[in-house]
Amino acid sequence: MKSKIPGLTFFILLLTTFILITSPAASQHIALNDELQLWPGRVPDGPGPQGSEIISEKGSYTNISRPRLIVHRPNHPNGLAILVISGGGYAHIEIGNESNPAAEWLQEHGVTAFELIYRLPEEGWTSTNVPFQDGQRAMRIIRSKAAELGINPHKIGIMGFSAGGHLAGMIETSFDYAYYKPADDVDHISARPDFAVLLYPVITMLPPYDHTHSEKVIIGKHPDSEQQQIYSVQLHVNANTPPTFLAQAEDDPVSNIENSRSMYAALQKNNILTELHVFPAGGHGWGMGKPGTPEAQWPELFLKWAERNAIWRR
Repeated sequence: MKSKIPGLTFFILLLTTFILITSPAASQHIALNDELQLWPGRVPDGPGPQGSEIISEKGSYTNISRPRLIVHRPNHPNGLAILVISGGGYAHIEIGNESNPAAEWLQEHGVTAFELIYRLPEEGWTSTNVPFQDGQRAMRIIRSKAAELGINPHKIGIMGFSAGGHLAGMIETSFDYAYYKPADDVDHISARPDFAVLLYPVITMLPPYDHTHSEKVIIGKHPDSEQQQIYSVQLHVNANTPPTFLAQAEDDPVSNIENSRSMYAALQKNNILTELHVFPAGGHGWGMGKPGTPEAQWPELFLKWAERNAIWRR
């Protein structure tokens, strides 16, 4: 004989399950431990792409309509937080090779790491500034959550790879520029990073280094000199720019080494704490670096630089 659940009991079970899944407490748990949405309601300069996000087998993201932070919380937080931004020429986001392994490494070292899933300019937005809007908003959200997540609000850095290095560089040098209209009280909080880590970054959009895909996406194939200057990070370094660590390979075929050298020179000119490591070889897009290669030294070099400058304590 088959057993049956009475109708009323079955209804109560369904209702209880629904309440547990949709309750504010459950939503808050997910937001704090997995993801934080960047915008309350509609995002700026929409409508953006339609359909689901596309993620390749190697972890490359496109068709992004829901910009957000993926939160990596350490078991024993040391008070530091870093916003980690992958590259991809502003055409896709190389999460799998860049920001995800970097965020996991930071998490292992006690840092609360936030991977930025940012909007891509060519995916139906009315402005090519959407990555900078998301980066600026992300810094403000992280600082607004400092007490909640055990973060020192004066020890929040930014780390960018390739085009993500350009995005990070734009945020560190134009953190007080209004890329969007305030959405809520969070936008009254400072977006200034306390330090920056730029890895094989796109920095300049000036000739003769104006052939990157990042430049074509942000300002077009035939930009005027004014546009090139606006988005050339090194031209906006000033006394308020935060301490910056740079690392790049001499033979980088995508972002010429002069990108890092021009940024380093601008930082030195403005007496900003900085350090540049140029590896003899390594190309582009090495992320954390293949074990045994020169570029794989950058994480330890960064730690030592951060310790010397009282940014990090191990």
